Order: sequence, then structure tokens, then C-alpha cells
Amino acid sequence: TANAMESTCTRHGLRRSMGRTGVCWDNAGAESLWSTFKHEHYYRHTFATKAELVAAIDKWMASYNSYRRHSSIGMLSPDNYERSLTVSGSDQAA
Repeated sequence: TANAMESTCTRHGLRRSMGRTGVCWDNAGAESLWSTFKHEHYYRHTFATKAELVAAIDKWMASYNSYRRHSSIGMLSPDNYERSLTVSGSDQAA
């Protein structure tokens, strides 16, 4: 399946975000996000159904993206950082 995936991505002009085996930095951002979620929310709550868990993830993610500031993006929330890129881009086009 790895060869099929590689040829399909190449055929469609897609660049895969995978590095070499054993390179720990490939998923560092995603691993950090889910670790934060698990420690701040998941381990502190009990979910009776999958729907409850999905709703909890959705609510936490909205808060994470709207309010939580990140040092790697200048102490802005992800939403504010994205807006700053959009504003900067539209200023340059004008």
C-alpha cells in the first residue's frame, strides 16, 4: 500500500507530509495537541457515548483555537494568527 500511496500522490501532484522512518519531528505538532487535550480534558471526564466524546472534542478544540495563546505564533490564538495572515495578505493585494 505504501507504493500505491506514493504513486497516487505523485500522479495528482500532492506532496506528502511524511519524513523518514524514525524521525520524531514529523508529527510533533499533532502529538502535542492531542497530549494537551488528553491531559487538560479527556482524563478529567467520563464519556458515556461516542457522541459525547465527539462533542467534547469539538468544544475543546473551539476553545483551543479561539482563546489559547501559543508561543510558537507570537502568543496569539490560532484563530487570531490566521486572521493576521488574511489581513496581511489582503493589505498586500490592495
